[in-house]
Amino acid sequence: MVIGYLRRAYSSFAAHVFDVPPRLMAFLFLMILLLVPVAGVGPYYLNIMIYANVVAIFAASWDLLVGRTGQISLGHAIFFGIGGYSSALLFKYYGLPIWVTIPTALLIGSLAALLLGFPCLRVKGPYLALVTMSFPIIISNIVKWSPLIDVFGGELGIRSIPGFFTFLPVVPTNQQRIAEYYFTLVLLFASSVLIYKIANSKTGIVFVSILDDELASKACGINVTRYKLMSFMISGLFGSLAGCVQAHLLKVANPPMFELATSFTPIIVTFLGGIGTIYGPIVGAYIFTILDRYFLTDLLPRLLRDNFQVTLPSGYEYAKLLIFTLIVLILVIKWPRGVSRFTTDRLEDLEEARDLDERGPRIWKTYKKKKEKS
Repeated sequence: MVIGYLRRAYSSFAAHVFDVPPRLMAFLFLMILLLVPVAGVGPYYLNIMIYANVVAIFAASWDLLVGRTGQISLGHAIFFGIGGYSSALLFKYYGLPIWVTIPTALLIGSLAALLLGFPCLRVKGPYLALVTMSFPIIISNIVKWSPLIDVFGGELGIRSIPGFFTFLPVVPTNQQRIAEYYFTLVLLFASSVLIYKIANSKTGIVFVSILDDELASKACGINVTRYKLMSFMISGLFGSLAGCVQAHLLKVANPPMFELATSFTPIIVTFLGGIGTIYGPIVGAYIFTILDRYFLTDLLPRLLRDNFQVTLPSGYEYAKLLIFTLIVLILVIKWPRGVSRFTTDRLEDLEEARDLDERGPRIWKTYKKKKEKS
């Protein structure tokens, strides 16, 4: 019985994963991510991978809103900041455990998205982008406002709260970073699956129909306002999740979480990986993070110092930003549909369907049933 089950499992894996190159690459990529801590990667590099996981969740939430429904948002940092500040405030003033503050912060982020969605629905195109961009700027000034400095911490934000920053207190201190990596990876995987299910459900199809032709969607009897608000809420929920996790990892919730640079991060990441996909923002997040935090910040200065005895000047941070921007522009121009989409298209050209007889009896029976129904 066990052998038969294993055989059927292998046949299903061969038919649905091994014979489909894009899925096989995704499976191998997941296996590599699971083995990163086992490979003896140091804390610095684990921090980079943890940050990439958070950025991937944040970018996927933006992609669901813009890539699926076409609601152009340049102020997605508002959900990121609301998530981080909500979790920190709930812990600071009410002493709630982290496993309560995070779900509550997600609920607050969703409600904030609902409230902000109403004025956003009255404008379209570039006007919508300007309206969304104004929200995080307003909130950023509110949290820095001097009468509220005792509540929000002003410019410094909320920091140094004992016990606030430990996800898994039962894990030994020397294993905390590994635990945080797997925790963020699980969150990324769960978020990706949920967003994938939403995107491929009836609701996701309606989102795409609004993106393609809003007027035709209304003519078909679709309540466009309802679905737009729904996309705002779902996007706000996952954006708040990224903000919660980032606040706990960086041990601070501060005004820079609302900055325009934070809003532009998911945009760059999504276009780098491929907009309108589930896997694009994830791939783009790892490219973005490794390029910014490892290659330009650590690897390049070390190579120049060790091989050419060149010490980079103090103004390198500005030069690094310029180099990073040029690299991203080259990648976007070279692959306008995204790096992941380009790779997927090339892999699909290599796909060769396995004969149904080789796929196992269960797959053959399923095929016959579909054939009979058609």
